[in-house]
Amino acid sequence: MIPIVDLICKSLTGGEYKGKMVAKVKTLGIVFADEQRSGYCSGELVSGQVLVELSEDMRVTALRLVARGCARVNWSEGPGTTTTPSSAAMATSSPSSSSSSRSFREEVEYVHSTQTLIEVPGENSEESFITLHAGKHEFPFSFQLPQGPLVTSFSGKYGCIQYWINATLERPSAPDQSVRREFPVISHMDVNTPTLLSPVSTNKEKMVGCWFFTSGPIALSARIERKGYCNGEAIPIYAEIENCSSRLIVPKAAIYQTVTCLANGRTKTCKQMVANVRGNHIGSGSMDTWNGKKLKIPPVTASILNCSIITVEYSLAVYAHIPGAKKLKLELPLVIGTIPYNGFGSRTASVSSQFSMDMSWLSLALPEQPEAPPNYADVVSEEEFERHTPSYSQPDDLERELGRPIFAYIQEFRFQPPPLYSEIDPHPTLTEEEQSRVAFVI
Repeated sequence: MIPIVDLICKSLTGGEYKGKMVAKVKTLGIVFADEQRSGYCSGELVSGQVLVELSEDMRVTALRLVARGCARVNWSEGPGTTTTPSSAAMATSSPSSSSSSRSFREEVEYVHSTQTLIEVPGENSEESFITLHAGKHEFPFSFQLPQGPLVTSFSGKYGCIQYWINATLERPSAPDQSVRREFPVISHMDVNTPTLLSPVSTNKEKMVGCWFFTSGPIALSARIERKGYCNGEAIPIYAEIENCSSRLIVPKAAIYQTVTCLANGRTKTCKQMVANVRGNHIGSGSMDTWNGKKLKIPPVTASILNCSIITVEYSLAVYAHIPGAKKLKLELPLVIGTIPYNGFGSRTASVSSQFSMDMSWLSLALPEQPEAPPNYADVVSEEEFERHTPSYSQPDDLERELGRPIFAYIQEFRFQPPPLYSEIDPHPTLTEEEQSRVAFVI
């Protein structure tokens, strides 16, 4: 294990300044309360200590601490220019030496907090100071990150998002001495949201050949079960590759990271592969199917989509390498989150999606408005109608028998109801033995 003093401390040696001996500062460092912490979130407390170790007594006027966090982009365009790396040097980057080049810079601040750990009353006076004795001194500090959304720490080729603490030791009649320590910040992204749980699919076809001499098409389709994943997860890829050309092709898949920086209305993009996998060769007239081929996500920065000058996006590319021709490539959007998949939201979404898929035929079978059942008279034959229709007397005779107008009566049934269903035959066919017995009786 690396000693913590080697990670956070800085050895400083004083010298003569205006004829006076400056006391030696053996160590000036910053230690966080939780050194094993992977990152801080918005609204959380950042605490620790500033360590000062002196080889002899020293006069001090103040010990100040500044916490900052910002996103910066910086690049140059033009002949003979070099790209300034996005590290701590970006804070003090200088313009390019070439007069014809043009620099693009932008900065967005997220955190700015100041504290005074040692304060001497009347510090404007040369006689206002305190004396720190030789040995080790610890000065605790703490500050709270803003409640608003912060952006995840990131370091790229043309930009960076950094959070740091700077401790400055001020002395009378001597140059200040300072130390800087970065701390990581994480903006959590939950992959269990409906948008990130939805499946993604696409397909494409390419005709292989030169001019009028075509050898046949190559078809490619790919699908992933959801859009959001986390570091360390393996993405199951479902794909179908059909090779109807005369060439031998190789299917492959890769995860790409795309970093986009914006400054002064200009855009700078950097795209790199972070993981890949390949399949078996597919000969002419053959096809291959990936039923969940795994591609593991390496430790990478989570997707950054809430910064105005830096975005970090990911995509899953499934492509076919074709000798002598441009590869056939599909790209599926991918989001790398921080809160892992729990399995519940996706199951509910997939069940409802499957249900809607299985029951979709009902929309074709059912009419918009229900139809009335058929009239019994429409399904009764003419013979049945005549057989079950009673013979009525003439209206005059009937009215004379009833003693009142015929229209005062409402016929309860016009037709007899259909026969009741029964599994027992009401008119069974007699067997030969029963027929002989009946004949004997007669």
